[in-house]
Amino acid sequence: MIRNIKTIVILFLLLLSISITPSLVGDGSNYGSVGMQPETKELYLLRVEHYLELIATESTGTFSVTYAFPPDYGFQVPILLDLHEDSTADIIHYSIDMDSYEPNRVANFTIRSLQKDERKLIHFSVWVLVEAYDFKDIPTDASMPNNRNDVPEDTWMWLSRSEMVQKNRFPIRRQANALEGRNDNVLSYAQNVSSFIKNHRYGLFLLQLWTRMFLKQDALTTLRINGENVGRSHLASALFRAKNIPARVILAHNDQGFWTQMHYMVEYYIPGYGWVLLDPTKGITPYDTQKQVINRICSIDDEQDTKQDYIYRFMKGEERWIWISTNNVEPNYVDCDSGSKSKMFTETIVSLKPFAADYAFFRTQNVFNQYERFLGSDLSSLEQQHLDNAIQYQKDAVNQLIQTGDINDYIFYLEKSYDEYKMID
Repeated sequence: MIRNIKTIVILFLLLLSISITPSLVGDGSNYGSVGMQPETKELYLLRVEHYLELIATESTGTFSVTYAFPPDYGFQVPILLDLHEDSTADIIHYSIDMDSYEPNRVANFTIRSLQKDERKLIHFSVWVLVEAYDFKDIPTDASMPNNRNDVPEDTWMWLSRSEMVQKNRFPIRRQANALEGRNDNVLSYAQNVSSFIKNHRYGLFLLQLWTRMFLKQDALTTLRINGENVGRSHLASALFRAKNIPARVILAHNDQGFWTQMHYMVEYYIPGYGWVLLDPTKGITPYDTQKQVINRICSIDDEQDTKQDYIYRFMKGEERWIWISTNNVEPNYVDCDSGSKSKMFTETIVSLKPFAADYAFFRTQNVFNQYERFLGSDLSSLEQQHLDNAIQYQKDAVNQLIQTGDINDYIFYLEKSYDEYKMID
């Protein structure tokens, strides 16, 4: 009987939402475009698990660790951050905060003092809901831009040169001209770039991998001797920008089947359509949305403020995904078998009617907005109880989706979570 009442309530809410649910999710108005609605949509529940081991090189007082967190963007929306009980760091509080560039978000952990050589662990998972989309509606006749006026002004940032993306250097421009050939559309050029990035001097990549001697991961060095996914992303960005196509580095986690640090990908802009994802390691574009969790959209400032790799000590040029407020604490990366590591898991897949999928996104966004607003805030004891209840209902929603695959159960618990958040207001 209770299950029937739940179903009736959810159906009523779904019907009510049709007139208010956006046709695109998150920041999707600038991320591809959605054509005719399919008969069904697939939603993927993805989880990224992080082991972040910290080691104190000197004794230090209270400090903060900031970690790139998946934004509400395109075809993905975050659900919550789940801190695991085996974390040994003395975390005073943590929050999800806006970053300097929208829609980026960061997880901020405030941690009590460490003694020299002391090691502590932050073990957490991030849950994300992703709509599967294959970009089959990409226009094959979108012309190559002649100048920046052929693309929207808000994409001009990603036409710039930077320390890592030397789009104006002669070898880069020469290679871009060769890849363009007689192509007159962006998609064909992008596929040429994708194939080139994957296969270019691959033997030199294997040699660097075998010797663990990766060097600087800028576009020009990668063109000369190949590089890791970091350098390939910079090279792809340079080849796009050299042809007046906005392109930017994306930090992501994808389902590689093994533990990693962070994966680097690329988005390029097709005029009249939007941003399209390219995986420079696999040499595939367009790249389906459900195969990764996007953690950060890198700005030109990110390209200018890079770090040295934690595993390949000669390799530098990685956009940062961790910021620590003291020089006396470092993340301990060994080989991704021990120490710090990350991995993405596909937890479950559900296929459902488009209006149900749209409402699931709509309500997930509502709840997450409240979650990031109140998490880590200074609340009264009663307000804190409502927050704890709300977060537990979010966890219940995730667990029910995994166990039953029923979107009604998922939405039911999100509604209860949203009601708890409203009690804080």
